[in-house]
Amino acid sequence: MAGGEARGGECGYYTTDDALSQVGFGRFQALVLAYAGVGWTAEAMEIMMLSFVGPSVKDEWGISGQQEGLITSVVFAGMIIGGCLGGVISDSYGRRIGFLFTAVVTGIFGFLSALSPNYMCLLTLRFIVGMGLGAGHVLGTWFLEFVPAANRGTWVVVFHCTWSFGTILQALIAWAIMPVLGWRWLIALSSTPCFILLIFYGITPESPRYLCSRGRTADAQFILERISIMNNMALPSGILIVAPQRRSDDVVGAETIVPLILSQDSAATDVCMSSSISRSINAFRTLVSRSLIRSTLLLWFVYFAFCFAYYGIVLLTSELSNGPRRCGPVGMHLWQQNDARLYRDVLVTSIAEFPGLILAALLVDKVGRKLSMGAFAFLCLLSVAPLAAPLEEGLATVLLFSARTCITGSYAVLYIYGPEIYPSSCRNTGVGVATSLGRIGGMIAPLIAVGLLESCHQKEAVFVFDLVLFLAAVACALFPLETKGCQIQ
Repeated sequence: MAGGEARGGECGYYTTDDALSQVGFGRFQALVLAYAGVGWTAEAMEIMMLSFVGPSVKDEWGISGQQEGLITSVVFAGMIIGGCLGGVISDSYGRRIGFLFTAVVTGIFGFLSALSPNYMCLLTLRFIVGMGLGAGHVLGTWFLEFVPAANRGTWVVVFHCTWSFGTILQALIAWAIMPVLGWRWLIALSSTPCFILLIFYGITPESPRYLCSRGRTADAQFILERISIMNNMALPSGILIVAPQRRSDDVVGAETIVPLILSQDSAATDVCMSSSISRSINAFRTLVSRSLIRSTLLLWFVYFAFCFAYYGIVLLTSELSNGPRRCGPVGMHLWQQNDARLYRDVLVTSIAEFPGLILAALLVDKVGRKLSMGAFAFLCLLSVAPLAAPLEEGLATVLLFSARTCITGSYAVLYIYGPEIYPSSCRNTGVGVATSLGRIGGMIAPLIAVGLLESCHQKEAVFVFDLVLFLAAVACALFPLETKGCQIQ
């Protein structure tokens, strides 16, 4: 970045953004991407597994349809708690501790779920697994904090491709394992990627942005030197400094940067005097401070809306892609299809996510975050709207494919924009709270859609989803800051 180089050359200092921009995206970031991608694949596999395990558990233990649905509900309930908890942990103790939490909790308790002797034990263990899954957003933020500003959006979208890969991988594994070995083996094998994270955890680096936010500039300097050596690029000349926190709700014009240099002694004193509880309280206060309250409230709603729309579209796909729809309990005849049809439908709808990710990667660093999110949401609205009327199966499938593509693209950009609007000191706390609210949208979407579809109110169901998407597109336009190419320290 020209500004960063000028500051480093004239004043003898540089920020983490300046350093990352100069060393570029290289072998170091590729390894970080691979590690974080394994974690994100594991998250996707655990979520997708719910589609296959519930019916098998119901058949084996003779539980009711409501009890079957509760297996999924407790996971989402755990994710609501885990999203906030993971954010607080990673902002208080570091990004590495944050994704260690998600790997340990998801992996160990996920494996133990396969050994559940009864229904209540399974519910308890899956709730704990949900807490680990909820903290999974830390992996995306950790990776984002190593990527240069110029192509940060594109690479974070590439990272999100591992989610779609995980859903496809899980469908293939379920197709091979379930008919032969049953649901317990599927759960056990699905926990394997988390143990891969634990094996290589010891060599993972801490985020230099987090270290700078805690005044640990010497440690951050060491990490940046490792990056420069592995990427075969030189760091800027001068001293690493902590960049000032920018008011995210201010209109960004010409930058006025005042360098902030923290000595290690003052940083250590600050760490000793500040407890993790007080840091967590300060993080929450920052989220609702005057400078960030508008962005925070809009982000909460957009996360809720996109999650509501995503899971609603998944449900509509399962229901409407079966041709002429019958009224009646949706939960019953969603599973009145043979296993091969179920696995096929999951594969097809998961493949629909890749065009959305490709489009997001092409647009996010060119037209910006706000326009990309808003445009994807509006295009998704246009794809869903015709479904209010009876359509031929082929046309309905095309529209559902298009809607899944658009909502995936909007979600991918949101996962870039959310962390970018917050300072490093409260970044994961902010994203964690927002994702937790999003999970509430994911829980409500099936209830609303199922209730309307059971009553033969397909038009009303489509109207609700379109209304939420329209309000989300408006909210995207109201965000006060465009973060394309901006420093995020």
